[in-house]
Amino acid sequence: MKIGEHDWHLEPLGNHIWRGRMEAGQLLALAREVKEEGGQLIALWGSDNRHLGRGFAVHAALLTSAGLAWVTCALPEDEPAYPDLAHIFPQADRMQRATFDLLGITATDAVDDRKWLRHGAWLADVFPLRRDFDASQPATHDTDAYPFIRVEGDGVHEIPVGPIHAGTIEPGHFRFSIIGERVLKLEQRLGYTHKGTEKRFEGMDLATGAKLAGRVSGDSHSAYAWAYCMAVETATASEAPPRAVWLRALFLEIERIANHLGDLGYLGNDVALAFGFTHFWRLKEDWLRLTAKLFGHRYLFDCIVPGGVARDISDSGRAELAAEADRIEAEVRSLKAIYDDHATLQDRFANTGVCKPALAAKLGLTGLAGRASAQAWDARAQFPQAPYDQLDVSMATQRRGDVLARAEVRFSEITESMRLIRDLLARLPAGDIHAPLTPVQDVCEGLGWVEGWRGEVLVAVRIGADGTLDRVHPHDPSWQNWPLLEVGILGNIVPDFPLINKSFNLSYSGQDL
Repeated sequence: MKIGEHDWHLEPLGNHIWRGRMEAGQLLALAREVKEEGGQLIALWGSDNRHLGRGFAVHAALLTSAGLAWVTCALPEDEPAYPDLAHIFPQADRMQRATFDLLGITATDAVDDRKWLRHGAWLADVFPLRRDFDASQPATHDTDAYPFIRVEGDGVHEIPVGPIHAGTIEPGHFRFSIIGERVLKLEQRLGYTHKGTEKRFEGMDLATGAKLAGRVSGDSHSAYAWAYCMAVETATASEAPPRAVWLRALFLEIERIANHLGDLGYLGNDVALAFGFTHFWRLKEDWLRLTAKLFGHRYLFDCIVPGGVARDISDSGRAELAAEADRIEAEVRSLKAIYDDHATLQDRFANTGVCKPALAAKLGLTGLAGRASAQAWDARAQFPQAPYDQLDVSMATQRRGDVLARAEVRFSEITESMRLIRDLLARLPAGDIHAPLTPVQDVCEGLGWVEGWRGEVLVAVRIGADGTLDRVHPHDPSWQNWPLLEVGILGNIVPDFPLINKSFNLSYSGQDL
């Protein structure tokens, strides 16, 4: 693959993904060129390859005009290190810190080398994703003492919020520095939901791995399950039947609509419009009940499996789903008119939590939130895999980058997903819904890339010669977007934080792993 004037010797892997290996020093040059041409870093992770006789490695997935470039740099066993990328792509910061916490792989000359996932859990020289990690070792009981950045001056106060919240949301710590009610700085501390997910994948069979992948972030089950299965099918040179692929897209759009309906209700609730909350959640409940009726689970758990899907839809089910899509779309249109005409809602949404396009581009804002700040990236439209290559997806974008823009993108995406569902149902091919995977002969790798409702979901997979999972890295777009929440709150008042936070609706679990 060529970027600018350079040929980086990346080979096509399929699904608009390019694969290559290079020296660690070359990674820095590649990152600079991708950035100069308007691309972004999507994910960065590491691996312990010593059991394969290869030391360690650092991997990066970069979004370019040609697709996704997945590059790997081999690192020495004694001192695994690679050049810092955060000065080029700021979103690399937390990924690099997590890679050190889990594997002891160092980003050389990084400005920020604070721990990210280490909440007093492991001894300083213990790295849980290394293959020789001994889980029976006692955990350290040292005080966490995370070095938050302090803001000082006359009238400056700190408000610590969390990590435990007064609700069912996941834990996260938010430390506000304020004057009066105006926010001068917000700093986040996450990692409280670290579950050892990546370690848990090791040694799993491929079918069980699909179940775990779908549970990385439960609200994005179909996106993760599809990305995982795509990676497994790429690694094993297998293909799912056409009908299964179309059903996967159907599940993904059903998931997108469910989340957007819930979020629009919550956004209304956060500005005291209980009417909006009640009616959007009534619609979401109707949608989820029909999903359970047709496919056996409200959130489509375990419907996407390696080699295809586990659930089909009958002709009567197709008619019922199409009719429900028509009904809900009409109600959403009416509710949007109410949101548009509600003066208090518009006043609270407009110019609140602004992430300007230039800053969004600099910091790598992605997915739904990125599109609300003029970051026109949507894999379904720009790098369409089957069946999206036959569906002509219309990308929804805004430029204001505020809460209102993020709500507008949600409304537009509901309408577009309803259209896609009707098209998918009308053109659903006949045939099988599952095909066996090609047996594994040797160590193999694959990567899956799916545009979930929150943004691009990526899953990288390495399968051992025995056919079990050797290394799996799932990546959530929340990695890139959590730091932008720290930016979006600046200059706003503290009571607007719940509204701004909900307008992003980022995953804790998806990036704590």
